[in-house]
Amino acid sequence: MEKVEEAAKILKELGLPEKQQNERSSLTLLALCNIRKTSKWKDAEAICMSVVGNKKNAKYPGIIRYISKYYKKEYAENSRETIRRQTLHQFIQAGIVVQNPENPSLPTNSKDNHYKLTHEALEVIKSFRTRKWKTELKKWRENHIALKDKYRKEREKKLIPLVLKNGNKLQFSPGKHNELQIAIIEKFAPRFAPDSFLVYVGDTARKSLYIDEKILQEIGIAFDEHKKLPDVILFDKKKNWLFLIEAVTSHGPISPKRLTELETVFKNIEISKIYVSAFPDLDEFKKNAKDISWETEIWIMNVPDHMIHFNGDKFLGPY
Repeated sequence: MEKVEEAAKILKELGLPEKQQNERSSLTLLALCNIRKTSKWKDAEAICMSVVGNKKNAKYPGIIRYISKYYKKEYAENSRETIRRQTLHQFIQAGIVVQNPENPSLPTNSKDNHYKLTHEALEVIKSFRTRKWKTELKKWRENHIALKDKYRKEREKKLIPLVLKNGNKLQFSPGKHNELQIAIIEKFAPRFAPDSFLVYVGDTARKSLYIDEKILQEIGIAFDEHKKLPDVILFDKKKNWLFLIEAVTSHGPISPKRLTELETVFKNIEISKIYVSAFPDLDEFKKNAKDISWETEIWIMNVPDHMIHFNGDKFLGPY
């Protein structure tokens, strides 16, 4: 529909993230502007609207009912939280909408909660499809940081930096799993694989955060992002040892099944392989102990100077 597509374009130009340029957000903007299929954008107006609205004697018309009436798109009343959390909250953060302008002291669970376009947003929206559009849009951008840029900066602030031996700088997204992976590189490697170099590490937000393609070629590994690689791979060129390390937080350790999978993945590599399950603490280790494969190694982050070998006469040696 033309008006929905135009609303999506406006949201994009106002700096909303891609997730808020969808049909739901576009229809919500149309309702807040009181723009129907045959309306002109210059006639947009800022009206106070609730999310649902009552059928009779509604203090504020409802966004869901407006969309149903004028755009024939049905949203169940239990969709109200999705509209609030995935559209209206972002509109507020972007400076497009204010909540409860007629009664700012309303509790969050009040039936009279309502939303209204800001004056600045209304002015730029009314200019859409007119000669003033570029001027009003420029003015908006000079006074508002795009929400997509705000989100990106917030993510960047939370990233955990790591500098590798070769000087490469990595940025890990925050979280328990990545903290353990960083500890493997910073604490495990210097203690138990001091001559090794990082070959591969993933990230919870980006599967292949770092790949040393030169070393991969040297040891004969053909990288395939679809293969289920271990979380961290280290290579000790002097000993010709390949450390295949799983960081165990949400996923399991190197179990017999996982060991078989990894042996299959690396079956053509003429290098001695060492399998390590790394845990953040003893409690996590105890929870997974029954699943760990024999002839593999255990490393625990909060006791970094020690390792546990599961059975056999080898310790920290090739499988």
